[in-house]
Parts: sequence; C-alpha cells; structure tokens
Amino acid sequence: MDALQSSKLSDGIDAPLWMFWKRRRYVLVMMTFLGCTVMYTMRVAMSIAIVAMTENRTISLENGTVGYEQAFDWSSSIRGHVLSSFFYGYMLTQVPAGILANRFGATNLVGIGMGITAVLTLLTPLCACAGFGWLIANRVLQGMAQGVCIPSIHTCWSKWAPPSERSRMVLFTFAGVFVGTIISMLLTGVVSNLWGWQSAFYIFGSIGCLWFVAWFLTVRPTPEKDPFITIKEKDFILQSLGITEGESDKYNHPWKGILTSKAVYAIIVAGFCQNWGFYNMMTQLPTFLKEALHFEVQATGSISALPYLAMGITLSIAGYLADWFQIKGIMTTTQVRRNFNCLSFLTQAIFMTIGAFILKPIPTIACITLAVSMGAFAWSGYAVNHLDLSPKSAGVMMGITNTVSTLAGIIAPVVTGSLTTHNRHDEWRQVFYITAVVNMIGLVVYWCWASGELQPWSLEVQERNRLGKSGGTQEKKGYENRLSIVD
Repeated sequence: MDALQSSKLSDGIDAPLWMFWKRRRYVLVMMTFLGCTVMYTMRVAMSIAIVAMTENRTISLENGTVGYEQAFDWSSSIRGHVLSSFFYGYMLTQVPAGILANRFGATNLVGIGMGITAVLTLLTPLCACAGFGWLIANRVLQGMAQGVCIPSIHTCWSKWAPPSERSRMVLFTFAGVFVGTIISMLLTGVVSNLWGWQSAFYIFGSIGCLWFVAWFLTVRPTPEKDPFITIKEKDFILQSLGITEGESDKYNHPWKGILTSKAVYAIIVAGFCQNWGFYNMMTQLPTFLKEALHFEVQATGSISALPYLAMGITLSIAGYLADWFQIKGIMTTTQVRRNFNCLSFLTQAIFMTIGAFILKPIPTIACITLAVSMGAFAWSGYAVNHLDLSPKSAGVMMGITNTVSTLAGIIAPVVTGSLTTHNRHDEWRQVFYITAVVNMIGLVVYWCWASGELQPWSLEVQERNRLGKSGGTQEKKGYENRLSIVD
C-alpha cells in the first residue's frame, strides 16, 4: 500500500496527533527520539571534551591559591584516532544487527545496545586516565554497542510505520540525533569548565541508564505483541503495511538482489557522502573553532551546536514535506527521494565552498550552519529509502548502508587531523573543499540510480509472485486483502 492509499485509512482514535500517548506507534516514536538523543549525547561528548582534556585548566585550591589541572599531552594525530576509534566498532555490528533484529526482537537489541553504551560512558574517565589505548578500546566497544541501534530501529519502523506517516516518523526519530548533538555540544563545554571534563561522561551515562529502564517498560517489538494498543490502531498499521497477524518475523533475505541493486548502491553512496560531512563537522568543528577561528572552549560547544539546531528544525519540515508531496500526488516516492536528496547535496557543496573561501568567523559559521541544516533533506531521501525498496529487509539494508557510511566517520577525522597539523587557514580550506567534492559525487550517483519503488527482488514482490503463480483464487484474494503494496 502506498502513502496515498494509507492516508485514506483511519486508526479509529479520536484524539489530536499531539497527544502522542494515545497512539502506541507515536509512543514508540517518542521513545526512539529520546533514545537517539541520549545516544548522541554520549557519542558527541568526546568531541567537545577532548579539547578540554588536552588543555591545562586553572583550578581554585582549598587554601585560596590557584593551581593547574594537568592536561593529556596528545598530538593532533592521537586526538584524531581517539575520535575515529568509535567508528571501528560501530561498523562491525551494523549488518549482524539487521539480521538479528527480526530473530530476537529489534527493541531488545536497541535497549541492550544503549544500556552497554551507558555503562561504558560512565567508565570513560577511568579509561582515559589509564592511557589513550584504554580510551580507544572503550570507544571501540561503545561503537559496537551503538552499532546495533539504527538498523534495529529501522526494523521497528518496518513493523510500525504506515506509508503515509513513514517519512515523518523516521525523521522525527532521527531528529534526536541532532537534539542530542546540540545538548552535548552545549553542556559538555559548560560542565567541563565547572566540574572538569569527567563530569560530562558521568551525567550523560547516568541519563542513558535511566532511558534503558524506561525503554523496556514502555515499548514492544510489534503491534501484535503490544498489550496496550487498541484493536483499530493495530489493524490500521497491519493493513497499511500488508502484514498478516501472526506472520513469522524470520526471513531469508534476498542477498543477491540486495547486493546487485543499483538502488541500494545509490543509498550506500549517498549515506557515505552525507556522513563524510556530518561526522567531520561533528568531531572536528569544535577544534576548528578553537584553533582556526580562536574561540574559547566553552564557546566552541555553544557555536558548534548552531548547525545542529538548524538541522533539527529543518528535519521536521523535510519529513512533513516528503509525506505531503506523496499524499497529494504531486511527486512519486522516487521523485521525492531523488529531488530532496540531490537538492541537499548541491546546497551543502555550495555553502561549504563559500565558507571555505571566506574563512572568517561570522560568515563561515553561517555557511556551515546552512550546509548542515540542508542535510535534513538528504535524510528524507536516502535515510528513509530502505523502507521503500523492501520493508522486510530495511534493517539489513540500513546495516549495510551504515557500515559503509561509518568508513566516512573513520576516514574523515583522520584525514582532517592529517591536513590540519598546523591549523593554518589554507589547511582548513582543503577540508571544506574535499567535503564539497564528496557531496557532488553523492549527488550524481543518487540522481542516476535512486528508486522509491518496491524492488523486484524484495520479499514482498517474491511472495506476490508466488501467490500469483499458484492460481489459488481464494489464496490470492486473501493475500490482496492484507498486502496491497503498489510500485
């Protein structure tokens, strides 16, 4: 069933949409949003704290004298490896998570991954004091724990998100990424100044533990397993997605079709290109502001949050427009994904180039903010696209996409660290120009290969074809009543 057909159905709940607690699918949206928020506060804290960790800090002693807190003597290269080490672990668990989410429950994997991350975040100061090798090991393990979350969340949406609400639900969830980034960038610098850099990890780790408890008390893997959902809402979701109650969650994914599909590779390339700029800004922007534009540590966190505040706002707009254009029949799903994604890449490349050319505090920060905020339209393209190609294999495809995209998180900070050893303006210009070129590569590939249609190799089409060949009229009619997906 497409977005237009799904929009004509009703969940039978007489309550305004803002009362999210009345609809169980919106409760899941809110919890995944909060989960992404907490996840990114823990992830991004290191990008801000590492500036304070490598800078001697003045402290007041009990006798009224002034002393200094000794900083870690880490080179730019070591800092780059500390920041990128998270992604070594992150890429290892993406594809396994997409496979295991259906077998063991996507919500279980999300909760366990977040719980482990919270504990490791609390242990970060201890590991840092033991040596940067221990810190890198901690970050790798955090990456492995968080790596299961996004593919598993995508698997949740394949079972909970009606096509008419798909873009909004997915992008509202991902808005937590930027809210968490903003919170971490704003608070890490402040609390590091007040109580030392260690306090940021204790605060965010503790919040992660609280979310872990709330998650398992609140959510369920599927509508059929949720004891609190109304019958009408459950039927609405299942009918929209073409799912039969009691249908098995264990699939044999069409690996050959997935790995030879141009549409899948369009998503993979777009994800890599988008994440090159995203991760580079997330990990290196505080350092750029301090070393190249000469802002203080506390100010770097506040200013670094501006692009992500703008993107969080833009994300809700992009999600609404993506669904609206489809529901109104103005654009097909393919057109929405392609136009939104490529518009985003083009504008990001333009603003990155302008910002690099000027390289002065106010105009450069404005250009970075505009570039990052326009990334929201890319997320409403490639990041939702897996669910268009094959909902049942969306978690696996997201795992593959995120695995490749994570290479950007590994390579980009190291490349930036290597290029900016002296923090000269010409060195930072190279960083921005490379990001613009990467965006343009993503634009060309996604425009040529992207699709928003259910793919011939998908499990859904295979089942339809199998029933079509069987010649069983009653079986065909029964299937059509529960699976009305159109290309």
